[in-house]
Amino acid sequence: MNHHVGPSLNRTAFQATVHCLTGCAIGEVLGLVVSTALAWHDVPSILLAIVLAFVFGYGLTLGPLVAGGLPARAAVRTAIAADSVSIGVMEIMDSAIVIAVPGAMAAGLTDSLFWGSLALSLVVAFVVALPVNRWLIARGLGHALVHEHHAV
Repeated sequence: MNHHVGPSLNRTAFQATVHCLTGCAIGEVLGLVVSTALAWHDVPSILLAIVLAFVFGYGLTLGPLVAGGLPARAAVRTAIAADSVSIGVMEIMDSAIVIAVPGAMAAGLTDSLFWGSLALSLVVAFVVALPVNRWLIARGLGHALVHEHHAV
């Protein structure tokens, strides 16, 4: 008799990927909007977007961990262990797509190509990161490390 309690692996992986995508999307969009508004070149634009994606991604994990009583140092270690692979995969895909779409990096903030390529990059990043997160969680890694401290 199976008395499995709690969400399924697929649901947990989906929720973890949505969580990660939220932080990545905030950082990616903010980074590319700021760098485009400042007319930065491609490399600094991508680097800013990546740095901000990691900052916001970790931040979304740190907040609940600290609020749940985990000391800040342990919360930082947990967030890095839980989210680095997922954020990294998403940022590789985000960056690859906006670089690969012809004209996307040169598009202005009022251009649909800018927003369309960004939206496409986030969708692709989610699709690629989902099975990675599922694999990690099934092995007690990735976002599974956060579950002992708070719910997704």
